[in-house]
Amino acid sequence: MIRTLSLCCFLLLPWVYLQSQDSSPRPNIILLMGDDHGWEEVGYNGHPFVKTPFLDEMAETGLRLDRFYAHPTCSPTRGSFLTGRHPNRYGTFTPGHSLRPEEITLAHLLQQAGYGTAHFGKWHVGPVKASSPTSPGAMGFDEWFAHDNFFELNPVMSRNGGPPKTYYGESSEILIDEAIDYIKRQQRENPDQPFFTMIWYGSPHEPYSALETDLALYRDILPERYSDQTVSLTSNETGTKTKRPLRDVLVERYAEITAMDRSIGKLRNALKTLGLRDNTLLWYCGDNGTPPSGMRESALRKMKGYVYENGIRVPGVIEWPGGAAQAKTISANAITSDMLPTVCSLAGIDTPQRPLDGVDLLPIFSGQSAQRSEPIGFWNFKKDAKAYQNAKPYIDPELQKGTTPLVKQMKGIYTRNFVNYHHPAITENDYQGPRAWLAGDYKLVIDGEKHSGVELFDLAEDPGETQNLATHHPELVERMSKELRAWQGEVLQSLMGQDY
Repeated sequence: MIRTLSLCCFLLLPWVYLQSQDSSPRPNIILLMGDDHGWEEVGYNGHPFVKTPFLDEMAETGLRLDRFYAHPTCSPTRGSFLTGRHPNRYGTFTPGHSLRPEEITLAHLLQQAGYGTAHFGKWHVGPVKASSPTSPGAMGFDEWFAHDNFFELNPVMSRNGGPPKTYYGESSEILIDEAIDYIKRQQRENPDQPFFTMIWYGSPHEPYSALETDLALYRDILPERYSDQTVSLTSNETGTKTKRPLRDVLVERYAEITAMDRSIGKLRNALKTLGLRDNTLLWYCGDNGTPPSGMRESALRKMKGYVYENGIRVPGVIEWPGGAAQAKTISANAITSDMLPTVCSLAGIDTPQRPLDGVDLLPIFSGQSAQRSEPIGFWNFKKDAKAYQNAKPYIDPELQKGTTPLVKQMKGIYTRNFVNYHHPAITENDYQGPRAWLAGDYKLVIDGEKHSGVELFDLAEDPGETQNLATHHPELVERMSKELRAWQGEVLQSLMGQDY
């Protein structure tokens, strides 16, 4: 029998019981996401160096999600965040794959329900230009201040899909200032309209750059032994690969995390000053695990790109003083796909009539349930290169060309272009690729890395995934394998377009 994680304690959300009353104002929603921010890289999870006082305070006074997951890489997670669906359902397989225009996003739903909607920061599920059928505007946002991909100090951003422009300063603070300006304008011009604001940071994605005051916090505290190891990352000078001492890189990476954390503190203070903090839900998470350039000693297995814990487990905290006034810790499994159905439930609106992989977490938050109602599937799709040689583009390639430059050069250019294809006929090969099935404490991993085969882990006893229990529980492996395979079949039907 599958053992399930219990709640450390229960959270009572008054909104669950008040949302049907006309006199109860709908909450404002702010969803924030860091870029390549791994689970261990916050103070509240015991990191020995990283300083994140504001996230730590949110974790201490709000809702701390100890088993919160994303997908192994960036664009897939962002797709799941927006749609509540696994990214393989609509061909967002890896970074650089766009959404499909037919997808229904959380922004669409809240916009139709009367919310003001705005996006700030990284997008990376299609170009941000106004003509793109998968721009933030096309995906339900009234306003956007965004970049096609990641960005550093002095970012080049597009406002509402217009020509890119350089904005000078620390990028996390720039995003927060823009978001605060939007919230102030909403309060002034539409005081009775709730708002949905999405803030996706460019930090702490490499190549790293930070303010001197933040760099100074780490120069003297990181052990010198990290200088003996070199890591590969992008050069800020050339935009191509270079190798540098890990210690120097970590100083810059941790400085970016601290700057991002400080911007969250600024946002929280602004909400308090504006009298909005009590009825504003603030939810922060990362988009995937720690990348190779940021890896040091870790209790978790592997890194970004893998379906093991260090690739998919990320920080997750929620703050909502008026709706979740007591500090609680939840150890039930949750994932970015759950954000759409959960927020829809909070706002009192229906979810789309199509297959969702996310579930409403309110029964867990309110104490009505001690576990997530469904297992979670992770799957790095193994695209068949031959099958895709003649595949038809889902979107005109001209509309998939990005406009906002970044430091990192790729294929000789400093902008990013996107792809999505009509999937060829389903074959047995389509079921391959690293994949995992998470049900309660138990996690089944198939082909997680080369020659790893079938693995079963008890995450309650072995969060580092060091002990393969597959031979000890053959019936459990068989059952979970069948569940995973059946779910993959459903996802492939979605990929073929049946949901539209």
